Amino acid sequence: MDNQTVLAALRAQLGKEILAVSEFRGDLSVTLTPAGYLAAAQLLRDDPELAYTFLENLCGVDYLGRKPRFEVVAHLTSMRHRHRVCLKVGCDEPNPAVPSLTPLFPTANYQERETFDLLGITFTGHPSLTRILLPDDWIGHPLRKDHPLGDEEIAFSFNQDRIYARKPFARE
Repeated sequence: MDNQTVLAALRAQLGKEILAVSEFRGDLSVTLTPAGYLAAAQLLRDDPELAYTFLENLCGVDYLGRKPRFEVVAHLTSMRHRHRVCLKVGCDEPNPAVPSLTPLFPTANYQERETFDLLGITFTGHPSLTRILLPDDWIGHPLRKDHPLGDEEIAFSFNQDRIYARKPFARE
């Protein structure tokens, strides 16, 4: 299995849904439209010649200042061919949303919930999109780059002069 075989299969089925293709150190990344994202994942999983049956990971990325601001990244692995492919889909504010991969890959359930909780990206078609890491009354999404960091003092900032003025331990 090589990247060109995977790309040819995707282009044959999804042509206009593919927005960009890149390759880095032998790994193929395909950026898709939201409609193409779900269709590509299904094609890669269901095609017996490809057999991408393992969702290795799924996460979100915040590119503050870029359009689209958010991106969902899913790494699929074909155990049969020992090959990986990365699917990317962008979504923008004010209501970032992409299709859920949970119907295709049950392991996407928790990974999509984590992305929802920490970045605020909604996954349409997800069976139970609820918070998984933060309390229900938490306001905001802490992995967004514009989320306030808070007013906690840095540990030992009140006595920094004494910390750096210490002498090393003397061996006795």
